[in-house]
Amino acid sequence: MSEHPDPSSASPAPELPGYRHVYSGKVRDLYAPLDPSGAVREDLLLLVASDRISAFDHVLQPAIPDKGAVLTQLSLWWFDQLADLVPNHVVSATEVPDEVRGRAVLVRRLSMLPVECVARAYLTGGGLREYRADGRVSGVQLPGGLVDGSRLPEPVFTPSTKAPAGEHDEPMTYAQVEETIGPDLAAAARDLTIAILARGNEIAAERGILIADTKVEFGVEEGRLILADEVLTPDSSRFWPAEQWEPGHPQPSFDKEFVREWLTSPEAGWDRTGDTPPPVLPEDVVERTRAKYIEAYERLTGRAFVPAG
Repeated sequence: MSEHPDPSSASPAPELPGYRHVYSGKVRDLYAPLDPSGAVREDLLLLVASDRISAFDHVLQPAIPDKGAVLTQLSLWWFDQLADLVPNHVVSATEVPDEVRGRAVLVRRLSMLPVECVARAYLTGGGLREYRADGRVSGVQLPGGLVDGSRLPEPVFTPSTKAPAGEHDEPMTYAQVEETIGPDLAAAARDLTIAILARGNEIAAERGILIADTKVEFGVEEGRLILADEVLTPDSSRFWPAEQWEPGHPQPSFDKEFVREWLTSPEAGWDRTGDTPPPVLPEDVVERTRAKYIEAYERLTGRAFVPAG
């Protein structure tokens, strides 16, 4: 629904009785339920979060144990917190095959927006690189003097393209979003994306976490936007420990930024601009990444993480 496939890197999706595998992205596998006659149902999909992790448009090796369960369970928790803002695509998290229970959700099949909806409350990452070039992010003029980690005066909508497999998403201006999906859907997507980030930060702040930015996916059903895929997870957002926030340099994080930083470090010895695949993640990086994902889940929800299965 939102993942770009990378068949050369992704591990094969498991076969599930009663379902037909229809698509694999970098992180997720999609299946269509079969009706009693064996025909594919056109109204539902089974969304399965794997333990695969991607960075810089590559699927990395090895996978991060329990990551799929963390993403699924945290998204379900956030869907509940956001229910008054926007409807979501979830049909059931219990009526799923035992083989993928805890990391799979049965969802409504939607027509997905061809736009990556991103909102930023703090300046970092790709937004910071744009800002340093011309003082703007996705065409939005920002105040002068901002540094890595600066809090923005108010959250901004900074959409990007959904690039084909193997290509990079590119920033879009709001005018380009209007041209792509029309002014009404563009305004709704902008307002909802900003509202989701604002609500997320209201809740996360009480748990000692800042959400710097987030990417959300919307589908369209009967002319209205439906929140889909994942929401406010360590894969789709940057989570920072509030007590360590200090603008002027990269922030400590609870998300996969930790993996990106290792990949670009001298220890990894990898040139991300070259043609060579990224190196295998060391055991300690895998373990620390798993721990960061679980800590984010437990701090946000107040619940102990229970592995799938």
